[in-house]
Amino acid sequence: MKFLSYKHNLVLLSFSSLIIMGCSTDDTQIVTTMDNLVMADEFDVDGAPDATLWNYDMGNGSEQGIPGWGNNELQYYTDRTDNIVVEDGMLKITALSESYEGASYTSARINTKDLFEQKYGRFEARIQLPWGQGLWPAFWLLGANSDEVIWPACGEIDIMENRGSEPTIVNGTIHGPGYSGGESVTKLYDLVNDRFDTGFHVFGIEWDENYINFYVDDVLYNQLTPNDIPGDWIFNDQPFYIIMNVAVGGNYGGVPNENTVFPQQMLVDYVRVYSK
Repeated sequence: MKFLSYKHNLVLLSFSSLIIMGCSTDDTQIVTTMDNLVMADEFDVDGAPDATLWNYDMGNGSEQGIPGWGNNELQYYTDRTDNIVVEDGMLKITALSESYEGASYTSARINTKDLFEQKYGRFEARIQLPWGQGLWPAFWLLGANSDEVIWPACGEIDIMENRGSEPTIVNGTIHGPGYSGGESVTKLYDLVNDRFDTGFHVFGIEWDENYINFYVDDVLYNQLTPNDIPGDWIFNDQPFYIIMNVAVGGNYGGVPNENTVFPQQMLVDYVRVYSK
């Protein structure tokens, strides 16, 4: 893990505005340029995830008073190397079918709460997804006050979430008061002639006061603004922190079936965050 304050010479995007196929043709999309790398975890030190950056979420959610993590999920999250480890230059989150602490599956979930939080900027990760009915990998953000206020008042930005039964599709989504859960504001991206479980892809957002842009491999496929939501725009109130996990089961991913093969892994090559 590295915290950086110098100018990074990676040129991400040089456009000030453009229209991207996949958005409606009358949507003018703003693309900001982020060239100041302020945090990067390249996962180049073998062992546990860097404790100066990542916390573990543990259990089945009952410890937080929300069994199934509020989504009827079936896994028990652990910090075991069987479920989460850094090796071969990447973070590996592994979902297993096994009996553990009363659950039928195990996996892992980590977050940067109180360790790294940022308001606005570009958040991105290069990831290869697992595959199979009932798997639910995600790379997402929560508002820093998530312990003090009831979700979704803290705000949630799902940079990438995927149903394992749909290996060519990911969604970018926001949740807030009046637009959460099944009423969230979302859009899918369908990868043409490829699959997200057979190679790495970069999932990212660029976030400013009045918009959130969603990308796959620097293809802008959605922009959300205060005019696009039915409730309050709560994404300029506070910094957010990062979460990465692989859930099993749940309202979004469905239940594994006889064709779901375990173990399954989400592989993360890097996580990088740029300031405006």
